[in-house]
Amino acid sequence: MKVKNVLKMMLVATVLATVAACTSSPTRESTGEYVDNTVITTKVKSALAQDSLGTLVDVEVATFRDVVQLSGFVDSEEDKMRAEELASAVEGVESVDNSLIVKQ
Repeated sequence: MKVKNVLKMMLVATVLATVAACTSSPTRESTGEYVDNTVITTKVKSALAQDSLGTLVDVEVATFRDVVQLSGFVDSEEDKMRAEELASAVEGVESVDNSLIVKQ
């Protein structure tokens, strides 16, 4: 009888630990958020790579909680603004933090 109770408690503890590991915190994404943000990052990178300017391929893209951060160097202010425009147009993007630096 005691063995069954111990096994039940172990099962409950395992389930609770698994659920806790999948939840988000202010500094950590849940598993679902991570997957969603990875998809957004991939779509933004694809949009930048397909742009007719061809200069946005090397822009670094990171996404956290649907906010896209663009970083790296671009040749002009127009490239910087174009990258932000393309990222903003991707479905699921709430905002864009454009940290791109224009080369001097």
